[in-house]
Amino acid sequence: MRMLIRFAVVALLAVFCVRAADDVVSALHGTITKLDSATKTMVVKTKDGAESTVHFVDKTAVWGADKTAAGAKEGFKGLSEGSEVVVHYTAKGSEKTATEVEKVGKGGLKSVDGKVTKVGQGGKTVVVKAADGTEQTFDVVGHDTAEAAKGIGKATDKAAKTTVYYSEEGGKKIARFFEKL
Repeated sequence: MRMLIRFAVVALLAVFCVRAADDVVSALHGTITKLDSATKTMVVKTKDGAESTVHFVDKTAVWGADKTAAGAKEGFKGLSEGSEVVVHYTAKGSEKTATEVEKVGKGGLKSVDGKVTKVGQGGKTVVVKAADGTEQTFDVVGHDTAEAAKGIGKATDKAAKTTVYYSEEGGKKIARFFEKL
């Protein structure tokens, strides 16, 4: 009986490990070129010209988009073609599923260009020196964003230019996405 229980526990752990590997969150930044509410998909074109089709699910959170009645008629979940967005997604094979979509600009994410001068323990904070000489500290949330911050911290050239896309919550600047320039 004990052997059966041990086998069941090991099997469950293996299943959880495989599921955790499937749920890795990545991010991309670009402009929505096509939005289809019938198929719950959008095509996002990045600045290098690559296009990615991303699927929406009921759990997909959308931040900073205009969700008024007029906005809902023109787009999907308050988004519209031409919107600049940061998309956090998981991938299974070649299919990308959005976990979060954040609009950039008015009512959405703000951005600052600068050089990373310090990355806190475990990538939980990042200090960026902007072109005007001011230093801004950002808290880092989200696994994919923290991994990006850790990557910046390990990079030999921390002084490389970076754009930080962030929101302001409770008087703090929260880094949502890093983009190397």
